[in-house]
Amino acid sequence: QVQLVESGGRLVQAGDSLRLSCAASGRTFIMLRMAWFRQAPGKEREFVAGIAWSGGATDYSDSVKGRFTISRDNAKKMLYLQMNSLKPEDTAIYYCAAGRLATTTYDYWGQGTQVTVSS
Repeated sequence: QVQLVESGGRLVQAGDSLRLSCAASGRTFIMLRMAWFRQAPGKEREFVAGIAWSGGATDYSDSVKGRFTISRDNAKKMLYLQMNSLKPEDTAIYYCAAGRLATTTYDYWGQGTQVTVSS
């Protein structure tokens, strides 16, 4: 069992920066692949960024590449998403997700944190 808790979401203006955090517990953090997803009202949940257990490999969706940075601190069991140059289209509930090694799915999800970017 893995518990994920996101934090850091708030209302910001376009062009602002924001840092989201995800605290993990229940399973050895280093053994998990981690990712951020987001979902806007009326839209499907979409992948934002992912990071390998070692932190050495990352992946980003085209819409956030160059603006967002995903990172993890295994000692603190924390996942982060640094978001710069935010746009109104970034408005969504952001979810932290974790997947077991040797799998392609994400089995654990947080409750989400709301990010709202005004024009």
